[in-house]
Amino acid sequence: FKEKQVFPFDLLSDTDEKVCKLLDVIKEKNMYGRKVMGIERSTFLIDDKGKLRNEWRKVKVKGHVDAVLEAVAAL
Repeated sequence: FKEKQVFPFDLLSDTDEKVCKLLDVIKEKNMYGRKVMGIERSTFLIDDKGKLRNEWRKVKVKGHVDAVLEAVAAL
């Protein structure tokens, strides 16, 4: 997938939810009237040294990419 999309960065697969727990993105949600645990839509900008440079929580898709690209350009 990464090669097909030609991403210039690594992708993460968090199959055991260690990173989700570390970043505290597993939240209780309401789905069709039932309470369930799920992933809160979030974006984390990590620099090439592994330092967390910015985070966006409870992300709304519209306009979000512009904020992320602006933060990336400022690195």
